[in-house]
Amino acid sequence: MNTSTSPALTPSARWLLGLSVGLLLLTLAWDAAALDLPTMLHIGTPRGFDLRHLPLLENVLHDGVRKVSTVLFIAMIVWAVWRDSGSPGATTRRERLTVLALVTLSLLAVSVTKQFSRSSCPWEWTQFGGQAVYTSHWNLLASDGGGGSCFPGGHASGSLAFLALCLPWLWSPVAGRQAAIGWRWFALVVFAGLVSGVTQTLRGAHPPSHTLWTGVICAAVTLTGWWLALPKLRAAQVSAEPALPGRS
Repeated sequence: MNTSTSPALTPSARWLLGLSVGLLLLTLAWDAAALDLPTMLHIGTPRGFDLRHLPLLENVLHDGVRKVSTVLFIAMIVWAVWRDSGSPGATTRRERLTVLALVTLSLLAVSVTKQFSRSSCPWEWTQFGGQAVYTSHWNLLASDGGGGSCFPGGHASGSLAFLALCLPWLWSPVAGRQAAIGWRWFALVVFAGLVSGVTQTLRGAHPPSHTLWTGVICAAVTLTGWWLALPKLRAAQVSAEPALPGRS
């Protein structure tokens, strides 16, 4: 494989950044149109959310997916610290540790934001038999009378935080890697995140904007962190290149 440093921004990385900007614009438009409450009113009733304890949603797509995410995170730790194989095109330990760090930071960013949030979950809203008065999550000063700490979507972050898994191929520090591998990881992560987000919306745990903002936060942390790490990743790849005959 040609281990020359890759361009500052690969074609796949441009697509990835474009999709992230598109997600941000969609999320801002959703919030500006105040679509959360009308959406939840179509799903819930004054008695609450009939699908909240549906076994498929609660036991499989919530509890089950959460367990799978935990197992995947543990497996990724093992993958990250595994010694380099030395085969052409293989990811390096430094890259894998960077991916692990970005996944961890994405999870922490969502978790910390939730701790400071005063927004309560839809199943606590008065429209669905709860005590909380629906208030935009951007109203940072007012308590809605509920438990708070609901924004953004934590369950979706268990999938969307793994966005960094696609970057060693879509924004590679070296040229020659197959972008198709990265796009498969990207599709899997986004699909899992959408399933998790829709599950929680149907159960009354989160309105759609909570999942959208989780995606924005994870994308921002991941892409910014990888961009900052790229110079060192590229330098490490160049220093690891075997010397060519006649090169001093």
